[in-house]
Amino acid sequence: MRRFRKKSVAAFVGATIAIAGAGAAYAYWTAGGSGTGTASTGTSQGLVAHQTSVVSDMGPGDSPQELSGNFDNPNAGPSHVSTVTASIGSITQAEDAVGSCTADDYQLVNAVMDVNAEIPAGDAQGAWGVAEDVATIQFSNSEANQDGCKGATVHLEYAIS
Repeated sequence: MRRFRKKSVAAFVGATIAIAGAGAAYAYWTAGGSGTGTASTGTSQGLVAHQTSVVSDMGPGDSPQELSGNFDNPNAGPSHVSTVTASIGSITQAEDAVGSCTADDYQLVNAVMDVNAEIPAGDAQGAWGVAEDVATIQFSNSEANQDGCKGATVHLEYAIS
């Protein structure tokens, strides 16, 4: 009888441990809650348009000269450029020029040039003023004396959007 008793005790202890373990495996509490966090976005720096075309020797009766260039993109990644708009910022007359010279003495055609491109990060990237969408500048010949424009420098400005 002794032998039966040891087996019974062992079975009872095993069953008790199994039941206790099963209860522990399913014993948990549910809880709700909330929390917060943050995420931030960076900013971008403006691109710089550089004119790479050389425009020189404008004068009465000349032909239009094309304006073209590329970009410096100081950002860590690419930036989208829709258009580049050329304008005449100012005129610097030669020191010995006689008479006046203004932006009206020059003709800027197709000043808004479509780019519609992603410009990679870095210097001298991408292009503007290419193919069919290129701005031109030309000396406007008039009936008035335009000697004030001899040797003048036309300062062009480019707006990027």
